[in-house]
Amino acid sequence: MTWLVILFIVVAVLIIARIAFAPEIKACFERDPAARSLVEVLLTYSGLHAIICHRFAHALDRWRIPVAPRLIMSVARWLTGIEIHPSATIGRGLFIDHGAGVVIGETAVIGDRVTLFQGVTLGGTGKERGRRHPTVGDNVVIGAGAKVLGNITIGKDSMIGANAVVIRDVPEHSTVVGVPGRITRTKDRHFPGINLDHTHLPDPLTERLERLQHEIDQIEHHLKEHRKSSANQ
Repeated sequence: MTWLVILFIVVAVLIIARIAFAPEIKACFERDPAARSLVEVLLTYSGLHAIICHRFAHALDRWRIPVAPRLIMSVARWLTGIEIHPSATIGRGLFIDHGAGVVIGETAVIGDRVTLFQGVTLGGTGKERGRRHPTVGDNVVIGAGAKVLGNITIGKDSMIGANAVVIRDVPEHSTVVGVPGRITRTKDRHFPGINLDHTHLPDPLTERLERLQHEIDQIEHHLKEHRKSSANQ
């Protein structure tokens, strides 16, 4: 009888989670090819678990209930490796892939259908109070290990490359890579000298260094040819 009660509770919890967190579950299937079944996603996806815990903690935080919100998220961090402040504002359809090392600060604002990979930090700079964390627009993808710091805005439909460090506002429909982050594409415009496609994000500094080296090689070649012609004369 006891096992039947436990089974009933587990099934009820899964059904409620399936209904209440439908956009987040849908995001798991849409953005992770490893997602095979609903039960697997509900039971094993740490990013989804962290979001569920945050949803409850955020509600308690808005009701100004002390201690409990931070305690819930501390337990969630211990279980998932993902640290989200209960005061952070998170839209629907967030997908945290793997999730280990993800940090989302107190005043961060995340729009709808955002994707965060492992090691992403949405952090503050300094000890100032008030708004000190990023605002991330809808449909933004932030690559593994990227750091987005300060009270800045990442425009909707943008992509932040892996390990980029972003400390300035990013316009909508942009691609940012490098340290510090450099915009390599905005809307349908490719910046000069950068060959960008949708699957590879180049480092603009490396691109410039390669062009510079190519020009140096050409100059050296011309000098050698000039010296040969001078010697023959």
